[in-house]
Amino acid sequence: MERATIFFDIDGTLLDEEKRLPQSTKQAIAALKEKGHEVAIATGRAPYFFKELREELEIDSYICFNGQYVVFKGELIYENTLDMDAFTEMERYASSQEHPLVFMGAKTYTSNREDHPYVIKSIKTLKIDLPQYNPDLYNEQPLHQALLFCEEGEEKDYETRFPALRFVRWHPLSVDVLPREGSKANGIAKFIQRANIDLANVYAFGDQLNDLEMLSFVEHGVAMGNAPEKVKAQARYVTKPVHENGIDHGLKMVGLL
Repeated sequence: MERATIFFDIDGTLLDEEKRLPQSTKQAIAALKEKGHEVAIATGRAPYFFKELREELEIDSYICFNGQYVVFKGELIYENTLDMDAFTEMERYASSQEHPLVFMGAKTYTSNREDHPYVIKSIKTLKIDLPQYNPDLYNEQPLHQALLFCEEGEEKDYETRFPALRFVRWHPLSVDVLPREGSKANGIAKFIQRANIDLANVYAFGDQLNDLEMLSFVEHGVAMGNAPEKVKAQARYVTKPVHENGIDHGLKMVGLL
């Protein structure tokens, strides 16, 4: 088999619902490397949210902020930031609607509201520290992504009002705010161009709405068994849920292990 490049989402793909890394997944990643394949991460998280996971799996290539920040073998090769005019207008509107925001830059992230229950409830599901309060971060540094906190369906209003931005739900109380063209697929395109990889040898594993473009863009898209039906429909293959050794099963299913 030719050398393959495999991109893995984190939450619900590498990590289970409790944010644990199954031993079978760790062993499968090691086996891929032993066979000479290239392993990378493709996540909506910021880089400082999965440093320990990268170290544990010995992975130095990754796509984060849903494609806005791409690192190839430790080298930053591409970054994309939010249009500040559009975002500033959106921030003002969100404030008028009492919808909190979390600002996400390359080095840190902050919230424009203190102790808001929507922020606390959704961020805690990621098992990361809550953001510090700094409502002015978006004026101090470029943002690669933001989080808007609102109930399901309320993002439709934002989609209509702010066409320069993209809104992708990741939690019942929160959506990712991205540049209009931002996606993991776009990040993968930048990655494979830099690495001079044939798309025919690219695989991706994911489980959520922010994985839709990625799963349809690569030649071999694999949806986790715990993914919604909409995500499974977009993938070429469907493996078992993450907690049922889904990564190991999926890699064997596509012939990489």
